[in-house]
Amino acid sequence: MKKFWLALLPVFAVALNPVSAQDLNEALNLSNLSVQGTARSMGFGNALGSVGGDFSSLSVNPAGIGIYRSSELSITPSLKINGADASYQGVNTSDFNGKLNFNNFGVVFTNAPSGKRYERHSWKAVSFAIGMNRVADFNHNYTYTGNNSTSSASLAFEADANYDSNAVRDPSTLGYMGYTTNLIGGFIAGSYNSRVPYKGGINQLNAVKERGSINEYVISLGGNYKEKLMLGATIGIPMLRYTRTSDYTEKILTGNTASNQYNFESFTYNNKLDISGGGINLKLGAIYKLTDFFRIGAAIHTPTIYSITDVSDYGIATKINGNIYDVSTANDLPVFRFDYKFVTPLRSVLSATFILKKIGFLTADYEFVDYTTMRFIYPAGLDGSVSYAYEAKQINDALKSMYKSASNLRLGAEVKLSKYVMVRGGVGYYGNPYRNADVPSERIDISAGVGYRKRSFFADFAIINSHYQFSEMPYSNIDFDYVNSTKAVALPVADIKASINNAAFTVGVKF
Repeated sequence: MKKFWLALLPVFAVALNPVSAQDLNEALNLSNLSVQGTARSMGFGNALGSVGGDFSSLSVNPAGIGIYRSSELSITPSLKINGADASYQGVNTSDFNGKLNFNNFGVVFTNAPSGKRYERHSWKAVSFAIGMNRVADFNHNYTYTGNNSTSSASLAFEADANYDSNAVRDPSTLGYMGYTTNLIGGFIAGSYNSRVPYKGGINQLNAVKERGSINEYVISLGGNYKEKLMLGATIGIPMLRYTRTSDYTEKILTGNTASNQYNFESFTYNNKLDISGGGINLKLGAIYKLTDFFRIGAAIHTPTIYSITDVSDYGIATKINGNIYDVSTANDLPVFRFDYKFVTPLRSVLSATFILKKIGFLTADYEFVDYTTMRFIYPAGLDGSVSYAYEAKQINDALKSMYKSASNLRLGAEVKLSKYVMVRGGVGYYGNPYRNADVPSERIDISAGVGYRKRSFFADFAIINSHYQFSEMPYSNIDFDYVNSTKAVALPVADIKASINNAAFTVGVKF
């Protein structure tokens, strides 16, 4: 039981609470998606549910493939520069990172009859497409630090050792790591005790690096029926890779006057979580042209069923009286792996576009996602003899308690400056998926772009700036203070304001 949950926690695992905070966050990461495809769609805020004629639409409303009248090949490299401003215990810190990658590549093959064949056929165009759209990006750095005299992460190791007397002999537990590295003391007066004199003042630092993405590989088919109805279907195959490296350190402050009989100096806990997997889903969509100036669209995305592998690699080093005591996967601790499945929510998209052919268009998407329907499917134990049905029920009940349904709104516009040049702008609002309204998680996107299009060649540039907030406790679930036999005090929280700048350049040819 302890091995299973320890493998899933990002910073600290505590045997007192079997529902993993990492699992709860991971569920949202896999379900809270935003297409980052072509620069054209980015320019008008990815509000392309009824615009169509763009490869990104295959991951939003596949009926957009019915707008095509010629075959097309495109690719979109991008540069992301992400920043984070954190506040922890009254101290402000900033961090940033940049990364080059690809938002999109794909090819569309279109058969569009002309002349008398056009008049005879009800299907005015039929297209097949294959390629990739990025639907989530996890590349991010953030750091927070501050002083604390009310609690220490070492209490998590203490609590684990006291919760189960066998913990100090089991390398899969925090109790073992704390005891082996002298972070917690021996069994005295009926309990193990932390050797960190936190009440006199300690400095806490957590540096986090997140990397990875979800790239959705798409296979799409659709067409145009009588210039009125566009229909399309996409088989989506999302591929997930996410790594999270956390280096958490506590150091005694100069002038700490608390009793420090063991001469504690510092300890560092390192944890690397590696999550990988793949899934499959189906998207169905329709666009109906009410008039030459106005069309509406609708799409439904089935839940994605993922097969996922989590691998956790961790270690701890404690410095006491000038000596360093450490354990890690290199010398003592096992690397933990867990395989399971995850099901994302069903999504629905409604959209409308107002078109003025010589001027441009205005477009809007409304997306509804019910995050309470997310669920984990845990298998039997790795040896086939252990069932995790109880743990699966706990985590899925926790998902329903923590999350709710949310609405996302995207608005965009394109204006033609000349026959070949157009400018674009957009805004997006992604609603709060948490039941607790005090948890800040709404995201605002503001985008702009420019495009150049001729008969057989096009190039587009766009940038999206996104802002959102989140909070994090560097350690949690210290339910009892075994030293003083009292309930533990409220734990510190880091508040992080994140910004994402995504610049993309698409080039393509029509044939």
